[in-house]
Amino acid sequence: MITSVSVEFPFPVTAVADALCAWYAKSGRDLPWRHSRDPYRIWLSEVMLQQTTVAAVIGYYERFLQHFPTVHALAEASLEDVLTLWAGLGYYSRARNLHRAAQQVVDDYAGVFPHSIAALQQLPGIGRSTAGAISCLAFDQPAPILDGNVRRVLCRLLAVTEPARDRQVEQRLWLVSEQLVPAQNVHDYTQAIMDLGATVCTPKQPACQSCPLSAHCLAYARGLSAELPVTRRRLAVPTRYQAIVLINCKGQKLLQRRPIEGLLGGMLEFPTVDLLDAAAAEEQVGELLARYGAAGDAESIGMIRHTYSHFRLEAQVYRLTGCDLRIAVDCGLFWQPETELDRIALHGAHKKALALSRTREGQRNA
Repeated sequence: MITSVSVEFPFPVTAVADALCAWYAKSGRDLPWRHSRDPYRIWLSEVMLQQTTVAAVIGYYERFLQHFPTVHALAEASLEDVLTLWAGLGYYSRARNLHRAAQQVVDDYAGVFPHSIAALQQLPGIGRSTAGAISCLAFDQPAPILDGNVRRVLCRLLAVTEPARDRQVEQRLWLVSEQLVPAQNVHDYTQAIMDLGATVCTPKQPACQSCPLSAHCLAYARGLSAELPVTRRRLAVPTRYQAIVLINCKGQKLLQRRPIEGLLGGMLEFPTVDLLDAAAAEEQVGELLARYGAAGDAESIGMIRHTYSHFRLEAQVYRLTGCDLRIAVDCGLFWQPETELDRIALHGAHKKALALSRTREGQRNA
C-alpha cells in the first residue's frame, strides 16, 4: 500500500520512472521468468533470486518448473523432492517456505495467488519487498520494492551517507521507493530498477557514464558513487570444525537427515561430528563409529572447506568400508545406493566430501 507521506526530491519524481522505462525498453535483460505474468513463476523467481545471482538461478528455475509447473504440483510434492531440486542453491529455508506457501495458496486460495500485499505477506517466506515485486510484476499494481539492487540505486540517487541498513535509513528508503513507483507501466519500471542495480549501478565500479539516471544522481554529481552505499562494519566470520565420515557397504553409503527446522533443515548428509579441537578428530570419529556399532578404523582422506553466510566450515573427511548393513539402524540413519547420491538432497559441504572421496578412489584405482 502506498502511503500519503511525501518525500522531497531534488528532481521531478516522474523523471526517474520515465528514464528507467525508456532504458529498459532498449537494455532490459531477457530472462526466463520475464516471459510470463503468472504469479507462481514470478514468485518462484523472486524467491530463488534472494541472495543469489541470476546466472546461478536460471538452471534451477527451469528444472524446478519442469518438475513443478504449477503451484498445485509444488503443493502436492514431497518436501524431500523439493529439497533435492534445490540442493546446491543454498539458504534452504527458502525451499521449505516455498513448499509451505504453495500448500497455503492451494488450501486457502484454491490455487490462486492473492493480489493484496497484506495477503501475500502472510505466505511463508514472502516479505514486503517480495510481495511488492509480485504485485507489480504479476498484477501491475503499484507497490514499492527494496531488494539489494534497488537499495543501492536509491542510496546513490539521493547520496545517502548513513549506513544503508540502519533502521531510520531503511524507513526513508521505503518511503523513497513508494514515491518513485509510477501509476502506469509498473511492470517495466520495477524490472528496470532491479536491472539497473544488477547491471549498471553495481556494487563495485558502477557504469555511471551509461546510467539513465546519471543526470539526477546526487552521488554521481558529488563524486561519491564508488563510496556509496555505506555498509555496516562486518563482524569477523568464525570457523567451525567437523569430521565427516563416509561409511560404505556393498555399493551404499550411510546417510542421516538434518532436523527440518534450523540450518540446512531437511537436507541429507553423511554422519558428522562437531570438533572442538581439530587435533582430536580421530578420537571423536572413533567414538562416533562405536556409537553406530561400526567396526574398523576410518581412513582420513583429506579436508574440505565450505562457506556459509555466518561461518566457515573446515571438515576432515574420513572413509570406512566394509561395514555391516545392520549398523546405525537404531540411530535413525539409512543406507543410500551410491548410484543415487547425485540425485538426492545432499547439501553443498557434503557434496564436496563425496567428490573428494570419489577423487581419492579414482587415484587409488589408477
